[in-house]
Amino acid sequence: MAIIWNNHPQCVLNKPPMDLIDGLRAFVATAETGSFTAAADRLGLSNRLTSKYVAELETRLGVRLLQRTTRRVGITPAGETLLSRAPALLDDLDEMLASVTEDTHGFSGTVRISAPVTFGEKYVKDLLSRFAAPHPDLTIDLRLNDTHVDLASDGIDLAFRIGEGAISSLKRRKLGKIRSNLVASPDYLAQHPAPQSPQDLRDHACIVDTNRADPTRWSFLRDGAAVSVSVPTRFMVNSAQVARDLAVAGDGIAYCPVFVLGDDIAAGRLVPLLTGYDSPTHPISAVYLEGRTLPRKIRALIDFAVEDMRRSGMS
Repeated sequence: MAIIWNNHPQCVLNKPPMDLIDGLRAFVATAETGSFTAAADRLGLSNRLTSKYVAELETRLGVRLLQRTTRRVGITPAGETLLSRAPALLDDLDEMLASVTEDTHGFSGTVRISAPVTFGEKYVKDLLSRFAAPHPDLTIDLRLNDTHVDLASDGIDLAFRIGEGAISSLKRRKLGKIRSNLVASPDYLAQHPAPQSPQDLRDHACIVDTNRADPTRWSFLRDGAAVSVSVPTRFMVNSAQVARDLAVAGDGIAYCPVFVLGDDIAAGRLVPLLTGYDSPTHPISAVYLEGRTLPRKIRALIDFAVEDMRRSGMS
């Protein structure tokens, strides 16, 4: 087989094919992350070995693929050409090899997942545990972060996202939806009359989750009509879990995603308020890079998440 670069055929059969594959993987990881260190972390290799693989690939092809600087690795025009095709080639290779083994032995390798902190702690970790149970050779790398990470540079296979948001480089599949409950503890309600309308919240101590798009403006639905109110803040926190904890402690009224509450309402730790009103829902989506072939294990995880959320009442 020959590859033509700048109209000069370069033989690639002078070394075992796996060396070429290792070089391509190292190059793609370095080009996407912008550094040998980040690429090495993604590949589970040493920095030295990652750099060596790329250098050997450049020697084999007879072209410079990357420009090394003291701060960052840049990509040359030849590198851009290779990067436009190599990821798909590697994805197809991985898909072919996986199809041979996964039907018999289950999924293997590492899946890197990103999710919001509280949603990850309260739900995603258990979802992934259920998914991974039949696949002992599968490694789950779950990274929790309330900011939207860069999937390419961080080597993330799949990210769980809550709410709307379109990024041209990402594809999105809706998994389910989240709604919220307005809640307070029995102790708080023993000292303050329960609100009868959203406007009554102006007279209460409210615990605000600053992760919301408009934290101090709480919206509700009644008979299909939206009602919103600006609430006073007793506490402002960037965690739905902490907002729930403060509500249980009697520090005020919180507007919490249902997945955070667990059995708090059934156990009597919290009391639902404004039950004649509904809360707007927010979509839960799986996002992944545009233009990449999804490995079978990632497709299987997405399908599993859709069904798991349906059983959990989040569909």
